[in-house]
Amino acid sequence: MFGCRSGDYGARMSQQTFETYEEFWPYYVAMHSRAATRWVHLTGTLTGLAISAYGLARGRKRYLAALPVIGYGAAWPAHFLIEKNNPATFGHPLWSLRGDAQMIRTMLAGRDAELAETAAKWLAEHGEDGSG
Repeated sequence: MFGCRSGDYGARMSQQTFETYEEFWPYYVAMHSRAATRWVHLTGTLTGLAISAYGLARGRKRYLAALPVIGYGAAWPAHFLIEKNNPATFGHPLWSLRGDAQMIRTMLAGRDAELAETAAKWLAEHGEDGSG
């Protein structure tokens, strides 16, 4: 549905500025407009968390690296291959981390459809080519 974005769409959008996280949130969700992207994020993040927790429980602190390596290692290719955009992390790293946590909490609460609606609304208001 939203896959016709141009290759530089995500790059242009990551240059946007936002005054608050609340302004940023709908943009973040729009950069994850496809359910497959959201599920790849959720899977990568939860896998990284599980391995990190296991490592901590076993006294192996080096396992903490699993969270960013597996989390981002799964998420970033999803942007390039599924969404055809750049990760929001590139322009807004801290808000993106917060957004990822909020997106995953929303999904785990069974409200993925709410995320799809937020993405569709933001994309409709701003145009798929980012000119809106």
